[in-house]
Amino acid sequence: MPSTSLATARRHPLAITADPELLDDLLRLAAAGGVELEVANDPVAGRRSFAAAPLVLVGFDMAEACYRAGLPRRPSLVLVGRTGEGTDPWELAEAMGAAHVAMLPPAEPWLVDRFADVANAPAVAGRLIAVIGGRGGAGASVLAAGLAVTAVRVGLRTLLVDADPLGGGIDLVLGWEGLQGLRWPALRDVSGRVSVPALVDALPRQGELVVLSWDRGTPVAVPAEAMAATIEAGRNGRDLVVVDLPRRLDDAALLALQSADRTLLVVPAELRATAAAGRVAAAIGEHCRSLHVIVRGPTPGRLTATEIASSLRLPLAGVLRPEPRLAANLERGETPAGSGRGPLAALCRRIVQDVLGARAGVAA
Repeated sequence: MPSTSLATARRHPLAITADPELLDDLLRLAAAGGVELEVANDPVAGRRSFAAAPLVLVGFDMAEACYRAGLPRRPSLVLVGRTGEGTDPWELAEAMGAAHVAMLPPAEPWLVDRFADVANAPAVAGRLIAVIGGRGGAGASVLAAGLAVTAVRVGLRTLLVDADPLGGGIDLVLGWEGLQGLRWPALRDVSGRVSVPALVDALPRQGELVVLSWDRGTPVAVPAEAMAATIEAGRNGRDLVVVDLPRRLDDAALLALQSADRTLLVVPAELRATAAAGRVAAAIGEHCRSLHVIVRGPTPGRLTATEIASSLRLPLAGVLRPEPRLAANLERGETPAGSGRGPLAALCRRIVQDVLGARAGVAA
């Protein structure tokens, strides 16, 4: 499989506007701040970069359209317009969840400083892999846990995030349910910038693997702001963030999906599972920067991985061959891919190497 490493990619601020005069001003200010600006003339064009951009600027002309498009709330969102425009900026800002309103020309120095902050940020941020099942019981949580464990084995500081409030809990998959540390319900009011050391110290941890999962209580909704703050902290302080997604996406899970550098759709090698995965792929495709298929055996109907990927019109990222003792090991609380041997561990090594490139080059 050819390497498509994303490890050296730098994200640019995103501007969503169809106002040519406002765009000229923003391009000029971005240049003064030392950054290149990504431009979208409507929310459809800006959707894929919206969650992952370090800074998002929405012109007054596109604010209502972005709100109607259902773009998730996120930190570092700035509503930009000019003094004297008739639109009430504060009403629009509240509706969109914008952190700031910048009125030009008075706010030009402030915007240049924000662009400079982006320019001076570390060039290499942590990567994010999202994993989602093509149907219930596809094995997405096991793959997500295996990726996180494997990443640590090859020397990467890793954050594993469980974004499925109705799942069994990724801590159970790891056998970590007894470890002390905060779970999602305690962090649901988090927003804005989160101290990376504080987050790492507060969560269940073993070595360089940190996990954010659920407790055994009543499921609670996680605001998108809390997910965004967690992802930002993970990117700033970890080499890799792995997110286990539910098939029914709430705002928080949608933001994680849109933030992912690589999304893996896990599909059992069965006809009905492939049909179900097709519906999932159709629902999430427009939100993914890079969507790939993982086919999990066995193959009772002799469907090949290539046939499944072709029918879904998605690239094949790998095949997980049957691992007879895996289910029994999980029941005993053994960590997926913890031994570094077997089909799951081998697949996870290839995926981590593909996404992280040279940063995953430490020998297992």
